[in-house]
Amino acid sequence: MATDAHGHLSDLLKQAPQAEQERRRLGIVLAASAWNREDFTCHEELARNAQRDRAPRIFLCFALHPQLPAVAAEQNRVVIPRFASLLNFMETLAVEKRIQGIGETGFDLYNPAFRNTEAIQDDLFKVHLELALTRQLPLVLHVRKAMHKVFAYKQILKRLPGVIFHAYSGTLGEGEALLRQGINAYFSFGTSLVGGRKETIRSCAGLPLNRVLLETDTPYQPLRGFAFSRWQDLPVILQVVSRLRRDFGHSCEDTLESLIDANFYRAYGGLG
Repeated sequence: MATDAHGHLSDLLKQAPQAEQERRRLGIVLAASAWNREDFTCHEELARNAQRDRAPRIFLCFALHPQLPAVAAEQNRVVIPRFASLLNFMETLAVEKRIQGIGETGFDLYNPAFRNTEAIQDDLFKVHLELALTRQLPLVLHVRKAMHKVFAYKQILKRLPGVIFHAYSGTLGEGEALLRQGINAYFSFGTSLVGGRKETIRSCAGLPLNRVLLETDTPYQPLRGFAFSRWQDLPVILQVVSRLRRDFGHSCEDTLESLIDANFYRAYGGLG
């Protein structure tokens, strides 16, 4: 059974209304991320239906995306009260054990608009980190041009049950350093591997295989020639990982997929 470590199912459904039926047909277990009540409610209902039908599971995650402050500023919205309401909602989900992960949270310093909200991102991240620590939930990180900020929290991150780097864009050396620090880190790779991003390829080839995850980030990271990413991208990504890991003795895709699936369940709290 394939696993997708990070996706936005409610957003994919807007592009492909049959996406949930297709996920079930392909046997894909998904970690679905939401940042608002509407998307989470959609995910929770789909997860409940999947459990009822004994279909492949949906793991539920919730967090305020680090790009939200910049998006809100562009729309001239009053962000602080809205964020407070969402943060309270996230805490309720964690206390009631309705989520299996806090994410995606983190830091995005990719462009000037995002960098202008760095202070707000810092404040939001601290709230997410504290909740993950208190409730002992894995943390799903979105990090762009900001790995130095992650290392600033290394002493706290090592106390979490898991830290999942969605669409890992750091270097091989940074990933190895996180593991040496005692952080229970997992590194998720998606279509950027297929696109040939050199640093991502080096990381995927060199990091310990028991720390590697696969993801589609549906619908936001499409393969070239497609309008959005899909479940069918997973085997394409797996083929690239298999080629990269051939020298490590794991060229068989079926074996590799089983190993990565085991990583997924460990990353999300050992749940199976």
